[in-house]
Amino acid sequence: MAKEKLPVLEAVLVEQITIKSDYLERDVIVDAYLPRNILLPDQMSLLLVNDGQDLLKMGFDEILDEQFSNNAIDPLMVIAIHCGEERKLEYGTAYMQDFKTRGSKAGLYNKFLFDELLPFIRKQYNVPNFKEKAFAGFSLGALSALDIVWNHANEFTKVGVFSGSLWWRRKAYDEGYNDEMDRIMHLQVRKGTMHPWLQFFFECGTNDEKEDRNNNGVIDSIDDTLDLIHELKAKGYTDEHITYYEVEGGKHDVKTWGEAFPEFLKWGWGVKR
Repeated sequence: MAKEKLPVLEAVLVEQITIKSDYLERDVIVDAYLPRNILLPDQMSLLLVNDGQDLLKMGFDEILDEQFSNNAIDPLMVIAIHCGEERKLEYGTAYMQDFKTRGSKAGLYNKFLFDELLPFIRKQYNVPNFKEKAFAGFSLGALSALDIVWNHANEFTKVGVFSGSLWWRRKAYDEGYNDEMDRIMHLQVRKGTMHPWLQFFFECGTNDEKEDRNNNGVIDSIDDTLDLIHELKAKGYTDEHITYYEVEGGKHDVKTWGEAFPEFLKWGWGVKR
């Protein structure tokens, strides 16, 4: 394991760590964003983030430092997991591969998280238990985060889905694809069990893409997100569980996600005055 200290801000300490994963058969780089001066570590929450390399691009250290410095959010440790070269295999849904067999290593990625990463975090930072755990991600990393939280609801309380690849499907469009039956995450929710403590934050930009496969005037990324919210509500979730944050003019890029991330932090861990 190698550890590198990154530039330190007033309220946040940032460390970059390399973890050797037996499950993924590669070195995994993670950036740890740690709040300073924590008196009661067990009152700190944990946020895991897929595609963690994007946090560096959006200046997340400054975003988090501002939130802490203004006492806007409760104590939160953020572990940003950099993707590997096999991102399209490790992300996706462990429940089922997509029609191109992408996501074939999603089960191994789950094992890395629960058997290697989380035990390492607890030992490295001497935090046996967190107040709560959450997961977030961008694009395909967002789908992965949602899949993991949905299937391990005993471990998590919140999930952040930024421009989620909720189109993930088991059939190609020219192979008899059907919205109702072939979107994999939607199927999981429909067949799954409601866990009333789970909370969901969905972000989409109005310019996230241009595709509109059903020609209804709404881009697919928004359609797929709203349809998943409909599935969640059919399962019993309400507006108290679900937040949909639409960015006017927002794109499928780090800049848009960086603009939305402070809202996600305040949604999930905002200090109650």
